[in-house]
Parts: sequence; C-alpha cells; structure tokens
Amino acid sequence: MSMHYPRRVSRIKKVRKSGFRARMKTRSGRKIINRRRRIGRKLTSI
Repeated sequence: MSMHYPRRVSRIKKVRKSGFRARMKTRSGRKIINRRRRIGRKLTSI
C-alpha cells in the first residue's frame, strides 16, 4: 500500500491569495494586518 500524499498548494497561489500585498489591497485586509500588528505578531501575513 502506498501512502497518501497531501496536496501541495503552489507558493505563488498562496501568496497571491493571502500574502501581504493581497491583504493591503482591501479595506478588510488592512484591518487584519493592523489587528495582528496590535497583538504584536512577528509575521503579519504569509
């Protein structure tokens, strides 16, 4: 029996969907960034 391999999401697709620049484009995305900055996250987005 072979092991099932989890699907791989392309890094480019991931960044385009939920990266910093994608977040900054929308008003709600900017809210997310600011909320995470307030919490004091090291990384604000992927």
